[in-house]
Amino acid sequence: MSICDDIFSLYERGGAAAYFGERVSMTEHALQTAYFAQLSKASPPLVVAALLHDIGHLLEAVPDDLAEWTQDARHEEIGARWLAKHFPASVSEPVRLHVPAKRYLCATDKDYSGKLSSASVHTLKLQGGPMSPAEVGQFETHEHFRDALALRRWDDQGKVQGLKTPPLRDYRALIEEVSR
Repeated sequence: MSICDDIFSLYERGGAAAYFGERVSMTEHALQTAYFAQLSKASPPLVVAALLHDIGHLLEAVPDDLAEWTQDARHEEIGARWLAKHFPASVSEPVRLHVPAKRYLCATDKDYSGKLSSASVHTLKLQGGPMSPAEVGQFETHEHFRDALALRRWDDQGKVQGLKTPPLRDYRALIEEVSR
């Protein structure tokens, strides 16, 4: 089985589920995030990162109802570890950093937190809230922090009910090209 087959299987099993408190499914959210990355002319690895940024949710069981979450699922770390086995750091690191990117943007962009969905506000509390000034400085030292910020913004955009995007199968060649 190829990495593409593994990814498609994960989405077939769990992708139709609602995306935790949002009005789109997990698959729709992934496809929309990748769609916005492509509109922004992102590099192929960053488009793949956008597509797979929440794969950690499909790898680990978490409560379906966001109200039942009492601690952060750490999906970004779970997903990044899994992706790092198959993809370069240009894919896995933006995925690992997309939650810290939300915390960073809440600390550095006065308008950002007001644009978060209610589900993102809920998870932000579980993820540690806005970064401290020391955390901001540390985050800015990561090689992939700018890609993580871009990914975070596409992630926030990718919650549009009914938005038409290319289907998952259209990403097969890109995933295969970028994978190791």
